[in-house]
Amino acid sequence: MNPAREGEDTTRQVYDALAPSYDTFTLGYGYRYETWVATLLARAEREGLHGKRMLDVGCGTGFSFIPLLERGWEVTGCDLSPAMIEAARAKAGDRAELVVADMRELPLLGEFDLIWSVNSAMNYLADGEELGATLAGMRRNLAPHGLIVFDLMSLNTARGFFAGEFEVERDGKKFRWKGGLALEEAVPGATGGGRLEQEGGAGPAGVHRMRHFGEAEVLAAIEAAGLRCRRTLGESGGVLQEFLDEEAQATAVYMCGA
Repeated sequence: MNPAREGEDTTRQVYDALAPSYDTFTLGYGYRYETWVATLLARAEREGLHGKRMLDVGCGTGFSFIPLLERGWEVTGCDLSPAMIEAARAKAGDRAELVVADMRELPLLGEFDLIWSVNSAMNYLADGEELGATLAGMRRNLAPHGLIVFDLMSLNTARGFFAGEFEVERDGKKFRWKGGLALEEAVPGATGGGRLEQEGGAGPAGVHRMRHFGEAEVLAAIEAAGLRCRRTLGESGGVLQEFLDEEAQATAVYMCGA
């Protein structure tokens, strides 16, 4: 098995196992999906977004696209994990087209006005080559004058996950996260991650392998995919700012088009 395929299988297995508890963990951690979706959508509209066809890449259990369904969007979602897709389908029913697909090898799924990948899904890519392949696949599915939006962990956030430890408790479930790097190893471009364990859960702890992508590397991958970066933004406290500070903000946001 080659390393890339092994990485894909590990990520799929981790999320297949986590799917039944994913919502509990992320909501307990503090994810505010509806607010983040509304913030990104409003900023995309300022950037000239129009149309109602959307592709959600790495859609997980559906939190990142269900608010758009409620706004009348036509949604297609894809994820590497069949279990995550089934969890999303249980929420969305037949209101969205949901498929199992690897973001690095996106098939032609349609022509979309908005393509996005949010909540740090693309941090599970192994390197710049995989990032470029993902962006190239998005470009192939992009309608003329369409917009691609994706977010990534800032270096500040990556350090917390790669080298930190924390507990999350919600709905009677307790989770423990333990990063796998020493703090001094959590540098720009580092590959890290950690173990997520559910107290009383069956099976071993899930090992999450992620990578930090710095601004220069991301901009190079955008250009190599034949795209143009329109905006590089940073998020802090749920507020989008018109600049990116990897040391102080929580999330990097990129908006690009053909």
